[in-house]
Amino acid sequence: MWSELVSLTQRVWQRASNWLDQLVSPASRPTQSTAASGPARPASLRRLQRVCFSSAVLESVFDSFAEHRQSDRGEEETGWVLLGYRQEAEAIVLAALPAGTFREAGVAHVRFNTLAQAVATRILRARDRQLTILGVLHTHPGRLRHPSRGDFEGDSQWVRLLPGQEGVFGIGTVEEDDEAADAPIVIQPSENSWYWRGLRLSWYALAAGDRQYRALPVQVILGEDLAAFLLPVWETLEYHAVGLEQLFRHMTLLRVETLTEQGEDGRTWDYLSIRLPVHEREEIRVLLDGPKLWFFYDDGENTYEVDGEPPVDRGVFLVLAELARRREMSVQESTTLTEQR
Repeated sequence: MWSELVSLTQRVWQRASNWLDQLVSPASRPTQSTAASGPARPASLRRLQRVCFSSAVLESVFDSFAEHRQSDRGEEETGWVLLGYRQEAEAIVLAALPAGTFREAGVAHVRFNTLAQAVATRILRARDRQLTILGVLHTHPGRLRHPSRGDFEGDSQWVRLLPGQEGVFGIGTVEEDDEAADAPIVIQPSENSWYWRGLRLSWYALAAGDRQYRALPVQVILGEDLAAFLLPVWETLEYHAVGLEQLFRHMTLLRVETLTEQGEDGRTWDYLSIRLPVHEREEIRVLLDGPKLWFFYDDGENTYEVDGEPPVDRGVFLVLAELARRREMSVQESTTLTEQR
């Protein structure tokens, strides 16, 4: 049924473009939003007076930091992009996106996999349009708790793109504290820092035009980590970030979710799932697992695995083109039957 998929011509694609136009949008068209569950953004923003972390994000960051230290790349720097709500004089952090397996890093620098983080931000904002990038957290060697001169050179330019032209910046360090090393809870040794099991996080604010960072008081609030569902499939997201970004730029109805499958032996597998409605009850689905991907077509009654090819954006467009070609043939056959009558 799908053997002609790979040999589709540009002529078929162009003739079917009218049907596909309802699905495909220029990059300049605003993305349609789903529920906007966050608070309304204030009309004016003042300088940050504090940053609040949801309890789940705080736990996630400390756990991730500890796991990184135990990994083969534990001596390298690492980090996270922070997302949440920007209030009048405070930032509320509700998600932390990791630097990624494909980051470029060493003992004194880290360059995030920003494309994967951008795709993850799109996925999160499809669920909550009020989410925005608030700042970054990255680790330093030794006990350098303060952002470096090199950090300032980049951050002082980047903050101009953030709400209120001000950002939250965290520094993670490894520091043994004999008195608190075995504490079962996170402690706060200073107004702008946390300490837990040899790891310390220190927080600062920087606004456009500032000549230096200033210590930023930090608090914990009870709350969830909105990015938690993406963490088990983060490496898969990185593998397919280029294709996913292209799909997001052109597909207004695209939905990206995660799917967990449990085998008979009790083992579980986590997949990144793509869903694209195409016509009435019809839908294209793609399952991603690391570099692997599978394409499916749901006609509203049954789901069929169909031929596709990487990268993911090319595969989706080829399936769309085949569906459009078959739809065009169906219309032509109906027209012929009508004329014969």
